[in-house]
Amino acid sequence: MTVEPNSLAIVSAISMSDETSLPQFAAALSTSASLDEAIVNTCDEVAAKLGSPPDLIMAFVSSNRADECEQIAQEICQRFGSDCFIGCTGESIVGTGREVELQSALSLWAAVLPGASLQTMHLNFERSPEGGAIVGWPDDLEDEWPDGTAMILLGDPFSFPADALLERLNEDRPGVPVIGGMASGAGAPGESRLLIGPAAHQEGAVAVVVHGGVKVRTVVSQGCRPIGTHFVITKAERNVIFELGGKPALIQLKQIFDTLPTREQQLVQNGLHVGRVVSEYQESFQQGDFLIRNVMGIDPDNGSIVVGEFVRPGQTVQFQIRDHQTADDELKQLLAAVRDNSEASPLGALLFTCNGRGTRLFQKDHHDARLVQETLGEIPLAGFFAAGELGPVSGQNFMHGFTASIALFEPP
Repeated sequence: MTVEPNSLAIVSAISMSDETSLPQFAAALSTSASLDEAIVNTCDEVAAKLGSPPDLIMAFVSSNRADECEQIAQEICQRFGSDCFIGCTGESIVGTGREVELQSALSLWAAVLPGASLQTMHLNFERSPEGGAIVGWPDDLEDEWPDGTAMILLGDPFSFPADALLERLNEDRPGVPVIGGMASGAGAPGESRLLIGPAAHQEGAVAVVVHGGVKVRTVVSQGCRPIGTHFVITKAERNVIFELGGKPALIQLKQIFDTLPTREQQLVQNGLHVGRVVSEYQESFQQGDFLIRNVMGIDPDNGSIVVGEFVRPGQTVQFQIRDHQTADDELKQLLAAVRDNSEASPLGALLFTCNGRGTRLFQKDHHDARLVQETLGEIPLAGFFAAGELGPVSGQNFMHGFTASIALFEPP
C-alpha cells in the first residue's frame, strides 16, 4: 500500500489566537427530535462557553440522521465561520458525560488552540495493480512531522483499510499517536457518513493532524486481564498458532483452564482472547503491554488456535479474559495514572468507545464517559461508539475492538 499526496479536500490552518493563552474547549449535546433545534442549541452553547471563534470543530451524529449530515456540516461551518471541521455518524453518541445509546443525538465539540497547526483531510483508498493506494494526503505532510504531532482519524469500515494506514504510519511516522474510530450504525456500504468542512462523504476517512498549541495524551483501555503465564510461539502460520512453548497450543490452554476458578472458566468459554506483547525488549510484561486479539476458533484435531491477527514464531503471547469488572478496573487505573502523574490536568477529551461496551457490557449507563469526568473533572467531552477503535499500545498504533480509546488535551 502506498500513501499518495493530493491537494483536494484539505484545510490547513494556523491558529491566530494569542499564543500565550491556554487552549479552550467546549462541548454540547442535544437529543432533540428537531434537527434545526439540535444544531442551534449545540452551536449556541459551544459558542457561549468558548467566547472566541474555535480553531477546530468536531461533531458526532446518530446514524439515523445520515441523510441530514450535509446540512449539519454546512450549518455548523457557516455558524462558526470555519471549515476546520470533521465528524462522523455513530450507532450511539457520547457527549458531556453521557452516552446516548441507539437514539437520535448530536454531539458538538470545539477547541480554541493558540499557536496550533491544524490540517484536515479526506482520504480514500484506490485499488491498483500493486495492491492499492491511499490518496488525499497533503503535499506538505510529506516532510518530517515535528515532535508532539498527533492525528485524529474517523473512517468508514466498509471502504477504508485503517489497519493498512496505521501500519504505514507506524513505519514512516514512529511515535505519532493516531486516535479515533470507525463510523458505526451502518448495515451496508454507503450508509455511513464522514463530515469534513461543509461536505459529507460516504467513503474513505477524514482526519485532522494537530501540532503545537496543545499536548495530546492517549489512553487505550482494552479491558482484558491475563490468565496463566506467557508463552513464546514456537510454531505458527498466518493467524494460526500451532505450538506454544514447544507444545500444542490447545494443550497449554487446557492446562491453564484446569487451574482457573469456576467463574474464570466461564469467561474463557464465553469469549477467550490472546494478548501479543508489542515490544519484546522488556524483562517483564504487564497488562498494558499486550495487544488484545480475539480467539476465532480452536481445532481439536491438531491442537491449534486461530486468532484475529497474523502471528509468527518468536512472539510472546498470553491468554486473556474480559468482563465488565476487568474493563471497569483497567479504565479506572489508567485514568487515575493520568490524574496522578500529569503535570497539568486535561482541558478536554474525545472518547471513542466500542459499540460492544456501554450497557452491553456494563451494568450502569454512561460508564466510560462518566468515569472520564469522575476521574479527571467535568472537562468538555464528546465522541461515539465505534465499529473499531484506533489508538496506540506501547508506542505503536493499532485498530482495536471492545476498547475505549481516549484523546486527552493538556496545556502545551
